[in-house]
Amino acid sequence: MSAFFNPGARFRRMNPNLPLEDFLGEDCLFAWSHNDTPLSPEHGWPLRLLVPRLYAWKSAKWVRGVEFRADDQPGFWEQQGYHNHGDPWKEERWE
Repeated sequence: MSAFFNPGARFRRMNPNLPLEDFLGEDCLFAWSHNDTPLSPEHGWPLRLLVPRLYAWKSAKWVRGVEFRADDQPGFWEQQGYHNHGDPWKEERWE
């Protein structure tokens, strides 16, 4: 069974989707500050998800909740034609 993670689930507008294995990767993190300064709304306050191993559209600003799902539900950018996984090493840009 696969599990999928959806940051910002309360705000369905620009939320990405991630396989759980990418979300649990050692390089994936939530940030609430930068250089000991809280994030501004422009930069993702209150919480920003960073997934460095994937293209930037798989990261998320303004995270206020998470949703774990048994099925994959494409996020905003994936619905616009961006690749569902987004691995830059595999050049996964478009579906």
